[in-house]
Amino acid sequence: MMPVCPLVMGPHGAAFPAFGRRALAQRRQDHAHVRRRGRERVLAPALPETDGNPVCSDCGCSICYACRRPAGQLRWRCKACRGDFSITSGTLFAWHKLPLRSYLLAVAAFCNEVKGKSMLAFSRELDVQYKTAFVLAHKLREAMASSVKGLRIGGEERVAEIDGAYFGGHVRPENRTADRIDRRRAENRSGKRRVVVVMRERDGRTLAQVFGGEEAAGPAIRQRIAKGTVVHADESPAWNPLHARFAMQRVNHQDGYSVDGACTNGAESYFSRLRRGELGHHHHIAGPYLVRYAQEAAWREDLRRVSNGEQTHGIVGLAMRSSPSVDFCGYWQRAQAA
Repeated sequence: MMPVCPLVMGPHGAAFPAFGRRALAQRRQDHAHVRRRGRERVLAPALPETDGNPVCSDCGCSICYACRRPAGQLRWRCKACRGDFSITSGTLFAWHKLPLRSYLLAVAAFCNEVKGKSMLAFSRELDVQYKTAFVLAHKLREAMASSVKGLRIGGEERVAEIDGAYFGGHVRPENRTADRIDRRRAENRSGKRRVVVVMRERDGRTLAQVFGGEEAAGPAIRQRIAKGTVVHADESPAWNPLHARFAMQRVNHQDGYSVDGACTNGAESYFSRLRRGELGHHHHIAGPYLVRYAQEAAWREDLRRVSNGEQTHGIVGLAMRSSPSVDFCGYWQRAQAA
C-alpha cells in the first residue's frame, strides 16, 4: 500500500489533478492561469490558517494592506512595523529574481522526473544559467527534506528496514597500466567516500542520512526508529549493537535476497533509485551535497505513485512553509567573494 502524504493534498482533502507537458502548455496559453492574481491563488493555500490572507513575515501582524510597486508587483505593508513584504518573503523563494510563473514551472518540471533531474536540462527548460538551476534545485531538495524533519518511523507491530551504500570518493585510474594502483587498499583511497544509511518503514516513509561509516549510524537509528519496531537488516556487523534495542531479523545476502521472511528489498529499491539518478542524471554526488541527493531520492521513492500534480502542490506548500535557505541564499555571491 502506497503511503499518502498529507502535504500533497489540496484544500478539504481533495487531490490535485495530474498534468503532462501538453496540459502544462495549454495552461500557459490560458490567461486565467498566468495572470498575477492566478499565481497568487496558487501560493495562497500555503497559509491555510489565515485563509490565504497576508501576514507580516517579520512581526506576524495580520493587519496589512496592498502596496503595489509602480511596475505592478504586488507588495503588502504591515500596519504594525511599517515593513513591506511580498508573498514569498520569509520563505524558500525569498529575494527571488525570476517571475513566480518560472518558479512554478520549475517545481512542475523538477517533480515530473522519477529518478532525478539533470541540471543542464533543467537550465534549458527554464532558459536560465546553469548556476541558477543548480541553486534552485537544491532549494527544492531542501523543501523535500523538510517534510520528514524530526519524523520518527515505526512503532509497535511495525516493520522497518535499514541498509547502507557507499557513494563518492572515486579515484581515477592512471592512463598507463603500469602506473595504476590497487584502489581497494585503504592507503590508495581519497578519504571522501561516505555511506548513505536508509531507514525505511514498510508502507511508510523513508529516512536517509549520511555518515562516515555504517557503524556511526547507530545513534541516529535509535533516535529515528521508534521502540517496538521490528527491524530488518543484512549481515553487516555494524547492525549488531541494535539487537539490544530492537527485535532484529537478519538476512545474509550470500544465502539469498529473502531468507525466513527477513529481507531488505525495500531499502534496496531506494538505493536502486539513488544509483540510477547518480549514473543517469548527476554523474557525481558526493561531499556536502550527498545528503541532499539522498533525501531527494527518499521523497521520490515515497511518492512515486502520487500524481505529479499532487507532488507539485506539495513541494510549493513545503517551500512556502520553509525559511530562506541558509546554504543557498547568495550561494554564488559568497563563492565569488571567497
